[in-house]
Parts: sequence; structure tokens; C-alpha cells
Amino acid sequence: MGAVLPKQFMPIREKPVLMYTIERFYHYDPHLQLIVTLPEAWLNYWEELIQEFEFRIPHRVVIGGQERYHSIKNALAYCNGKYIAIHDGVRPLVSEETISACFKALKNHPAVIPVVPMKESIRFIDDNGSRAVDREQYRTVQTPQCFDAEVLKKAYEQPYGPEVTDDACLVESHGVKIHLVDGNEENIKITTPMDFALADHLLR
Repeated sequence: MGAVLPKQFMPIREKPVLMYTIERFYHYDPHLQLIVTLPEAWLNYWEELIQEFEFRIPHRVVIGGQERYHSIKNALAYCNGKYIAIHDGVRPLVSEETISACFKALKNHPAVIPVVPMKESIRFIDDNGSRAVDREQYRTVQTPQCFDAEVLKKAYEQPYGPEVTDDACLVESHGVKIHLVDGNEENIKITTPMDFALADHLLR
């Protein structure tokens, strides 16, 4: 974003992105245990935002780590449910239908992630150049990535490596098959100024 303020704290329609994200899960089920990982240096700022916006949704804040892996591992110590859903704080437009589809699929599968089809043509690039590949064989991965709690905690006993790009990758490397469900197209991960403009439009 080219900004000093972390993306999850940046406002859309005068409210921080992270608050919209938390609200999505709370409105889906107010009994969910909500855990938020944040950089230690920004904990006080988050508390100030909570007071400023009179944000009353109960949640636990856990200090994050150097990489996503370390942040999730810190949070797992406080998870007490049968299932665990891990969601990006900067995906405030996840639908209740997507959340519901993930949790329902967990009844029959230990690992579930939402995905959407690719629209654009894509090419594979290597040292020899590039070649067209069939986009129908690929999907874009979203969150929440959802798991049986025991399966996820067992996978996080493995050491961190740069090849661990997300939770599904780590669980899959532990021999667990990942089940796919349909995500929702507007469930974008806010990364660029254009993403912010699109999220603002969709939230209106």
C-alpha cells in the first residue's frame, strides 16, 4: 500500500478494515471464539481504535510473530474448539455462505478451503520462457481456511520453512488431503489501493 499504517487498520467508510472482518464472523455466529493476531507494536493502537469506534464484539488479541506461521502458532495455544478457521484480517467481504460452506464440509473432511475459478488466461514461466496452461485446472485460494483442530495443531508441530505459504500447504505436507468448496468472488484480499476502492464500493 505504500503506507505506514498497516492495512488492517486503514479505514474504509471511516471504519478500520479489521472491524468489518471481525463483524462478518460474529454475525455468522456470535458464539464463535474470535482470536486476532497483531504485531506487538500495534496492540495499543488497536485498543485506541476499539475505544474510538466503541467496538464491542468480544475477541482475544494475541501477539503475532515474524511470519504468518509464527502468528498462527501463537494463536493456536488459545484455541479450544473442535474446528479452527483461519482468516485474513484484510478480507472483510467474506460471505456468510462461504463461511457456512466451509464449516459444513468440515463434518466430512479434516481440511477445507474456499476457492474461486480463474478468469484470466495464465502462463507458466520457467528458464526456457513461458507456455499457456489450462486455467480450468487452477483455482484462486481464499480464506477462511478451516481444519479439524487436532489435525491443524499436529501440522503446526512441524518447523517453519519458506515453502509454507499458507495453512493448507502446511497441513497438506503432513499428508492430509485438502477439500475445496466454492468461495465468493468479492472475498478479495485487500492489498493495493485499487482493492481499497473496490472494497469501499462493495461495502456501500
